[in-house]
Amino acid sequence: MMSETIQHFIEQQLSSARNLEPLRLLRHGYKVYSQTDEDGILAEIFRRIGIYNRSFVEFGIENGLECNTLWLLMQGWNGQWIEANGACCEAIRSSHGHWIRQNTLVVSQSMVTADNINGLIGQRYKGVIDLLSIDIDYNDYHVWKSIEIIAPRVVCIEYNAIWRPPVSITVPYDPGRSWAGDNYYGASLAALTKLGRQKGYRLVGCGLAGVNAFFVKEELCADLFVPSGDAADHYEPARYFLAQSQGHRPAVGPVVQI
Repeated sequence: MMSETIQHFIEQQLSSARNLEPLRLLRHGYKVYSQTDEDGILAEIFRRIGIYNRSFVEFGIENGLECNTLWLLMQGWNGQWIEANGACCEAIRSSHGHWIRQNTLVVSQSMVTADNINGLIGQRYKGVIDLLSIDIDYNDYHVWKSIEIIAPRVVCIEYNAIWRPPVSITVPYDPGRSWAGDNYYGASLAALTKLGRQKGYRLVGCGLAGVNAFFVKEELCADLFVPSGDAADHYEPARYFLAQSQGHRPAVGPVVQI
């Protein structure tokens, strides 16, 4: 369970003057099946912009028990998960078989690269979807840059919080390389913010743990989010200890919509 010290820290952060600004997202964060507060932040984003077709694509989901789209799946959304690890895919087919049999969820086993991602996603989706979630711990920037087959309304992507704004850097693209467990991976928030602008997205917030950044299509933002979209304004430092604050062991099964 979450310690009182960590809970107190979170409450302090969320009650700061900055995070009490009406358009800020952090105070809306909570965890159901996400790593930290992503479930709540995504719920608030879609509360503001509305939902198009309840569709998602997520890759880098491991065994599917702690990711950014499981809670959406359980609420009647449909989607595609892409995971390279064969054992994890087998576990998903067992634990999430209910949704797979209904074709609500498609699981694709493949190592994601900038070269194959459009083909992989194209097996399920083309055009507008609601959410794209990227967490592959190394080539995230390059893969997002290459995606053309879908037009997600919202993008959630991991950033390297060690590389603070205004530094705009990414690791070189290497399709055969993955995270080595150190702090050399991915891209800085400033680099992803620049890429987002090039693709028509505004940075609207980051999670408290300093893991994920959230982007929304510019034409959907209006006056619903902090207008700057600036990396320095939204940056959250690395607080990876928050990702260790787990409660009950995650498990899933069929649910009934009432």
